[in-house]
Amino acid sequence: MRLSVGVRLFLTLLLAVSASRGAAAKQDTPIVQTGIERLLENPEILTGKRIGLITNQTGVTRNLVHDVDALLARKLLLVAVYGPEHGVRGTEQAGEATGSFRDPKTGLPFYNLYEKKPKEIAHLFRDVDVILYDIQDVGSRFYTYIATMAYAMKAAAIADKPFIVLDRPNPIGGEKVEGPVLEPPYQSFVGLYPIPVRHGMTVGELAGYIQKQYLEKEFGAKAKVTVIPMSGWKRGMSYEETGLPWVPPSPNMPTVDTATVYPGNGLFEGTNLSEGRGTTRPFEWIGAPYINSWELAQRLNLLKLPGVAFREAYFQPAFSKHAGKNVGGVQFYVTDREAYDPIRTALSVIVEVKSQYPKQFAWRHDHFIDKLIGTDAVRKAIDQGTSVGEIVAQWQDRLHSFENQRKLYLLYSSE
Repeated sequence: MRLSVGVRLFLTLLLAVSASRGAAAKQDTPIVQTGIERLLENPEILTGKRIGLITNQTGVTRNLVHDVDALLARKLLLVAVYGPEHGVRGTEQAGEATGSFRDPKTGLPFYNLYEKKPKEIAHLFRDVDVILYDIQDVGSRFYTYIATMAYAMKAAAIADKPFIVLDRPNPIGGEKVEGPVLEPPYQSFVGLYPIPVRHGMTVGELAGYIQKQYLEKEFGAKAKVTVIPMSGWKRGMSYEETGLPWVPPSPNMPTVDTATVYPGNGLFEGTNLSEGRGTTRPFEWIGAPYINSWELAQRLNLLKLPGVAFREAYFQPAFSKHAGKNVGGVQFYVTDREAYDPIRTALSVIVEVKSQYPKQFAWRHDHFIDKLIGTDAVRKAIDQGTSVGEIVAQWQDRLHSFENQRKLYLLYSSE
């Protein structure tokens, strides 16, 4: 039976509309649902409770609705909002903290928890019944949001209040665990617990580890920590595969590429090299006024470090180290995330710079590098001329021990 031109045209249009609706439905189907999205589907557990929310600009749904607005839209009793380093709105630079203020949009009190001790935080929790935590982490031990969560969990136990962690992906993956495990003498706000630099865990998994290993031993039943896990997340996922929008967790963490290099390139904060703060490529550019860019790039590329290439780069930081000066250095290009080892790579660069510029290169005067990497052994080994391979080998036993312990707290599979 032959169809008329009009019928054929109608059927073609019908199929096109159907296909577009199917594509839209597929696009709208979440690949990964975060803890806040799962909570908002069943918010009844918060009904009638005065809620305190620890968050920042990353606390959003996939539709970019902020947690504050989403909770208020469901008529939940949100009474206070707390922020980590950089503030609730993420406007402050590293090490800076805003004071308390009343949010002009919602009228809610906003408090900054940065570097506040647990007893101080417990006092700020006095008028709430339950505390929610929803902040995007970047997967490195020395990123301070982990410390804020740990202090807040302890504060909640002191105040005998339940603490709910709304989980999010580890943006650099949940499989690779790298770097030395923190040694107790180097405990600080950039490393509270004996975990490696790259821990390969989500904040929910870290919360479980902190609760079982530390809080329950100190507070017993008062350590009331609950994790609302994600759905759909697999340990081997790249952040791009999650379907979630990337919101910069802090002013110098603009992209997933930044988070990828950060476990290694954050270590440059412990040297007199610029780590790229005050530029458009923080942590991807490193350098100093005394460096010959093309020579450093050439020598680093000759090392054939896995998964990374280097380009000679020139920049002038607007603030932080070498502000207003012309800086020579390199840009890191990660060519294979699976092969790339950020910590080994950064140490290789430090060794090379120290070799080329022994009189100009220097560690930060307070040996901040020891707190960042969690031991003084790495700095001392580099100063003694030990090879990077030997340095990495020294921390493997403790790293393997942590990996075995870590398995007890993993909430997600690799498949």
